[in-house]
Formats: sequence, C-alpha cells, structure tokens
Amino acid sequence: MQHLHLHLPDEAATARLGAGLAGALAPGLTLYLHGDLGAGKTALTRALLHAAGHQGRVKSPTYTLAEPYEVKIAERMVTVIHFDLYRMASPEEFLDAGFREHFNENTVCIVEWPEKGETVLPPPDIHISLMIAQHGRDVELRALSDKGHQCLARLKFAPNL
Repeated sequence: MQHLHLHLPDEAATARLGAGLAGALAPGLTLYLHGDLGAGKTALTRALLHAAGHQGRVKSPTYTLAEPYEVKIAERMVTVIHFDLYRMASPEEFLDAGFREHFNENTVCIVEWPEKGETVLPPPDIHISLMIAQHGRDVELRALSDKGHQCLARLKFAPNL
C-alpha cells in the first residue's frame, strides 16, 4: 500500500485516522504533515497521541517548535516528538536547536510545515497531506520508505462509523 486517499467528513473521522495511525506506528518513523493553516495537522497529531495513551493536553508547538510525548507504541514506551516549523525563520534554526539528533530509531518524529526545513530535515517515511474540502477534509498518505509502507499496511481505519 503506497498511497491512500481518504475523505474525512468530520472531526470524529480525523480522530479515528489519528487513532489508526497510533496503532500502526513503529519507533524510528518520520511523518511529514502538509496542509494550510486550519487543515487539521495538529488535530490529527493530537488524536494520534491521545490514542497512543497520552493523557494530558496536546498543544501546538508553534512557538516552542517541538513538544516531546512519552507514549506506548508497539508494546514499548517511545518518545514522539511533534515539531511545528511554521515560525522558523531559516532551516539553520532547526540545526542550531539540536533537533536533528531526535530523528533516530528510538523516536517517532511528526513534522508540521516540513518545507520550512527541507534542506536540513531527514527524509520522511510518510507524507501526509491534509486539504480542507467542502465537507470535511481530504487526506493523502504516501509511503516513501519500507518503514512507511509497513506502517500503512498496518493502518486500520474506517472513515464512517
């Protein structure tokens, strides 16, 4: 399964997709989230983190650039780091902050606005594009690596329940 095109009719469907992704993730994955402001990037990440067991608030890391969360993935505790590069002035800020060291086999990195750091970011395993549609949002998930293909193969998602 290389590409998935989905329509999410409402916020509940976005939450179900996040929960499905939480169940499909494995340590070492990098996900890039693309979409305009308000397209649902943070909402999808929030649903994923809550489904993975995070009990607290999930805030957008727009000002901090990165927020780490400890959750259970594949029966082990894993750090998921949610990056939001929207306010980054240059890709060098990403390097100066030492963020690149977080991209390893023990973490899951979710990056909003990856185009702001594309010259210094490690390549993604999955591109997720969210687009506001007339009724809800459209989503494309595209695997770009073996790990990404395996993740999408594990994904269980029903858009309409």
